Formats: sequence, structure tokens, C-alpha cells
Amino acid sequence: MKVYSVGQINNYIKNILANDFLLRNISIKGEVSNCKYHSMGHIYFSIKDETGSMRCIMFKGNTLSGLKFRLQDGQSVIVKGSVQAYERDGVYQLYAKEISLDGTGDLSLRFLQLKEKLAEEGLFDFDKKKPLCPYPKKVGIVTASTGAAIQDILNIAKRRNPYVQLILYPAKVQGEHAAQTIVKGIETLDKMGLDTIIIGRGGGSIEDLWAFNEEIVARAVFAARTPIVSGIGHEINATIADYTADKWAPTPSAACELAIPDVMTILHKIKDTERFLYQQMNGRYRMAYLKLESLRTKLEKNSPEGTLLRKKQYLSDLYDRMEAAVTGRMQRMKQRLEVDLARLNGLSPTAKLINGFGYIERNGEPLRSVQEVKKGQPLTVTLHDGSLTAEVKQVSPADENI
Repeated sequence: MKVYSVGQINNYIKNILANDFLLRNISIKGEVSNCKYHSMGHIYFSIKDETGSMRCIMFKGNTLSGLKFRLQDGQSVIVKGSVQAYERDGVYQLYAKEISLDGTGDLSLRFLQLKEKLAEEGLFDFDKKKPLCPYPKKVGIVTASTGAAIQDILNIAKRRNPYVQLILYPAKVQGEHAAQTIVKGIETLDKMGLDTIIIGRGGGSIEDLWAFNEEIVARAVFAARTPIVSGIGHEINATIADYTADKWAPTPSAACELAIPDVMTILHKIKDTERFLYQQMNGRYRMAYLKLESLRTKLEKNSPEGTLLRKKQYLSDLYDRMEAAVTGRMQRMKQRLEVDLARLNGLSPTAKLINGFGYIERNGEPLRSVQEVKKGQPLTVTLHDGSLTAEVKQVSPADENI
């Protein structure tokens, strides 16, 4: 009995498929699943029906001419190409050359119908979205307890803010009764008074993510009082829960970044705010100080005490000026009086009496002429040191002497 190697058998099967006339140019109908666009431009996907599935690939060169729409999970399509064996892995797959739509797949149809229904009810309205807590302390997570999603969330949360408490509700996120466990997780965490809830899982086909397209999940998300961030699948995936959630993120990791702010960013913001407040307070203090100094100057200028001091100084100046004026006037008057006294003294009769002169009166009247007296009449003679009474013995007029 001859023994063959794996490579020989794979090559044999490859040749059989390559030489089969039917498989070299065949059209197959099925529903798209696990569709992935490669960075090189190739498309990897599967087509399936009730009985099974088949792996497919469409190279970039064929997408330019053989694909007129964006291929997505759930689409019912007709794929034209050739079935060939991939010798290295020992599997066969359909190499697509042309792909055309063949109506809408069952899951896609259910998705669109539910989306339209909930949109009409207002479950997707932006004005009903709840804002996320800017500084959460407790964040709930509804996802599988094992898998990449929860690990990514834990790692990112620890890096961004290790002080946030994370509470996991281990839900079934795929398969039978998955939607019910997700709803139970949302309702349980919503009663705990948390700041934010994250729901999500890793990527997959439309079947894998279908639990998040169930109506009961959408209504549970909408009814929750706690803000909910959805991070389901990858960026190309979209579920009903994404539309209903308060915030949508393309991946669980991105959902964690939305729900939990970076603590260093918060600290920098606090520092910036502190610096801004200090500058504002310092500026206002300086303005208030300058205004106070200005008011103090005006107050000192207009205060009664200042006015009193100025009036007092003005009164003192007036007193000095008046005293000087009075003193000067008195000096001038004294000098004038002395002059007048000297002149008056020079004209005074008594002053002349000192030199042997006398003042003669008759009957209290000054005697001006010898003609006014007669022999034997009494006269009063006033000298400089007193007065005396005399009697006229003889009257001698001046003409007689001559």
C-alpha cells in the first residue's frame, strides 16, 4: 500500500478542482458573513445558507470591476468565480470575480425593520441622549468575563485612571439567551447608582453580534437611567444597541476611553484652571488695590480732617499776616505819633515856659494885650512848675516905651 504526503494529496485535490469545468466558472448564492476588508484591498468573507458555508476571497484587481457596492454581513449575494484548493492549508474556497446583490438577507432585513421601527419611536433621538459623567468614580461593564474585550477595557481603564472602580456583570454576548443576559446586566448595574455603563464585545459576524440587535436590548439601553456607552465589534460593525446608546464607540477599547477620562489630562486641566484662577485673582486684587489707593487719595483730599488742617493752616497764615500787619501799622503809627508829639511839644505853650516864659490869664481867659487890663486888676500867671496870682501895678503900652 502506497503512502502519500499531505502536500501530494493537497496538490492532487487542487488539480482535480482546477480541471473541473463546473467549478472553474460557477455562480453561488448565499448570505455574506465574516466580511473583512484587508488593508491591501482584498476582501475575505464567507457565504452561507441553511446547510453550510463556504470561504471566499476577492482580490483587489477584481473588486474594481466586479463589485459595485460595499460588501457587508447579512447581504444576500450571488458570487461568480472559481472554486479552487488552497494547497498550503488544505482547504478549498471560492475565488470571486463578480459579486451582485440578490435581495436582502434575513438578518439584514430584520435589522433594517427594527431600526426603522425604533427610530420612529424616538429611541435614537439625540435630544434624549444622556450626557456622560465627566469624572466617573464607578463604571459598570456588561460583557463576557473572558475574552479580549474585557481585558482591553481593564488595561485601558487602569492606564487612564486607576482610581475608577470597575464593576463587571459577566453576560453572555453570543448565542441563545445572550440578549436576555445582556438586559439583565444592564438592569442590575443601573440599580447600583453607577456613573457610567459600558456594553460591548469583540468583533464578529452579524450572527455573532446579533444579541445586540435584539429589541429587548435596545429598549433596556434606552430605559436605563445611567448613561451607556456601546463598544460592539469593530468600526465596520453597527448594531441597534449602538444607535440606542448615549455614546457610541467603534470598539470596546474606544468605549472605555469615552467612559473613563485620562486622569493626567484631568490633572493638567486642574493645574491650568488653578493657574488661570490665580492670574484672575491676582489681576483683580491688583485692580482692587489700585482702586483702593485712588479712593484713599480722594478721601484724604476731601476728608474733613484734611479740610480742617488746611483751614487751620490758612487761619494761622492769616493770623501771622494780620499780626505782622497790625505790628507794622502800630510801628508806623507810633513813629508818626512820636513825630506829632515832637511837633506838638514844639508848639505847646507850656514847653516854652521852661525858659522863663509864663502864661497870663485874666478871669480865666488868656491875656493877649495890655489894653485888656487896668491897674489894680488881679492876674493869674502860669509857669512851667506851677501858677501864681499877681496884681497889676502899672500898665505900660508899647507906644509909650517908644
